Amino acid sequence: MGGVLRAEPLWVETFTGLRMDRFAKLVKAVRERGGNGPGGGRPWCLPLPDRVLLVAVYYRTNLTMRQLAPLFGISPATVCRVIQRLRPLLALERAPRPVADTERLWIVDGTLIPVRDRKVGASSRNYRFSANVQVIDADTRLVIAAARPAPGNKADAHVWRESDLPALAAGTTVIADGAYLGTGLIVPHRKRAGRPLLRRQEEDNAEHRRVRARVEHAFARMKNWKILRDCRQKGDGLHHAVQAVATMHNLAMTR
Repeated sequence: MGGVLRAEPLWVETFTGLRMDRFAKLVKAVRERGGNGPGGGRPWCLPLPDRVLLVAVYYRTNLTMRQLAPLFGISPATVCRVIQRLRPLLALERAPRPVADTERLWIVDGTLIPVRDRKVGASSRNYRFSANVQVIDADTRLVIAAARPAPGNKADAHVWRESDLPALAAGTTVIADGAYLGTGLIVPHRKRAGRPLLRRQEEDNAEHRRVRARVEHAFARMKNWKILRDCRQKGDGLHHAVQAVATMHNLAMTR
């Protein structure tokens, strides 16, 4: 059975949200990481661009493997093998930093992603089994790094301390919301009982909210890839999905 979707501009731009030149960069990165190898068995029945498109479409649409199979003219088992093989190769690389370290501004926040694997997620405040994913968004609105998912019932500050992000952000100005109090990050001024904030503190908080909104916008754009609205993957599947979506988000944002 022949498939419908191919790595052509119409299908790439429609089903992935990436322009063809950005998609070509994604394919190049996967090829350089060894994605064109046979994987120890028979040669793949799809060329590498089509396989990368398959993974991107899976993350973008969150279709099941049984639904994806006829679109690409392969079996559901082959769809599964392609995703398992390529998903680590779409991992996020550090975004370029055009300014000096002392002038960099990073913004950190966490978001809850519904996940089916109860070994990865935990019942959280959105009443679903979720995972807490911490993302650092640069002043360029690109995602610099994403920590490994943590159970959704853990506080943002606790997840931050246990991740490798503090070491990555050393020497950099990092702002966060009030959930990160006590972490050494720049957080808003807090109101005390009977002690209203000074005018200057109110102005600082307003500017803080304006800048920190960028990471919320990054989360909103990343969740255009519907895998981050309901992840059915088990084990490291959510981690790989977040890394791959961050990669494609950065490609989509780069002019």
